[in-house]
Amino acid sequence: MRSAKVTRNTLETQISVELNLDGTGKVKLDTGLPFLEHMLDQIARHGLLDLDISAKGDLHIDAHHTVEDLGITLGQAFNQAVGDKKGLRRYGHAYVPLDEALSRVVLDISGRPGLVFNAEFVRSNVGEF
Repeated sequence: MRSAKVTRNTLETQISVELNLDGTGKVKLDTGLPFLEHMLDQIARHGLLDLDISAKGDLHIDAHHTVEDLGITLGQAFNQAVGDKKGLRRYGHAYVPLDEALSRVVLDISGRPGLVFNAEFVRSNVGEF
């Protein structure tokens, strides 16, 4: 089974991620950030991943530590879960039509770092986020 459990504890956050890549879309989320939970729920449901995330952070200051550390921990869990990557294609892509947008995602799991994020925002916040 391709799964992993990773924890990360810093001065600002305590994060626990359990991930099963061969799941059914089962989700349990407790981050204190409803919009982030909505987005993680969508990834798990549409990707058929089982995801159990608990995150406690210094939300009284801002959400960024929780979001950053959760992203790091989730990335580590994915890396552990894919293991030696045997039988996986190195890269893939998808175009996904949303209500008023077309989203394009291109992934390369070679292990080299990199991110390109191009988006125009029509407002600065989504709820409190």
